[in-house]
Amino acid sequence: GILQEVWRNKLIFVETPDAAETSLALEHYRVACDNGRGAVLLSVARGKVSEGIDFDHNYGRAVLMFGIPYQYTESRILKARLEYLRSNYQIRENDFLTFDAMRHAAQCVGRVLRGKTDYGLMIFADKRYARNDKRAKLPKWIQEYIAEETLNLSTDMAAAVSRKFLRTMAQPLEHGQLGVSLWSEKDLPGQEKASTGTRGGVRSSGGGEEMEVDG
Repeated sequence: GILQEVWRNKLIFVETPDAAETSLALEHYRVACDNGRGAVLLSVARGKVSEGIDFDHNYGRAVLMFGIPYQYTESRILKARLEYLRSNYQIRENDFLTFDAMRHAAQCVGRVLRGKTDYGLMIFADKRYARNDKRAKLPKWIQEYIAEETLNLSTDMAAAVSRKFLRTMAQPLEHGQLGVSLWSEKDLPGQEKASTGTRGGVRSSGGGEEMEVDG
């Protein structure tokens, strides 16, 4: 099957309900990434790994979101919440459930981008994400990168797009491309002068009074 094909190239680790097992799986997953072998970590949406663990740089170059993480609709707490939203804010159940699911989907895939030098593939492996009512509820920083030509791709087309993206992003950054992250001692005087000039310093005099405004 598919897992057997993946196993030939990557180690596979799985999040479980047991916290100790999951911590051990995460530790070995990072070791596999560090030594160049690479690995696949299977986790559950709305779980500890998908919402509380960062996978920056080589620990997360691709994330696949299978399905849409809707809440369990038979929960009494959720039913009470939906009733409250409908009665007080006229928010329909489907609208809230879809918004909530898209928010969690974005939170899951966002685990792989943790800084401006980071990059990673985000794959929404479900045709429903191509629908306007679903896409419109994703954050704008994701929407702007969802182009029509990247929707409903075949496996071969998705693989080709992925290879091209990773080859491009793996190239070293040009000098100055990231802007200024840290100031040296030589930079400080100029920055202080610029900061002073933009704070205001507006003076108004009239009737023998002088007023200075900084803001």
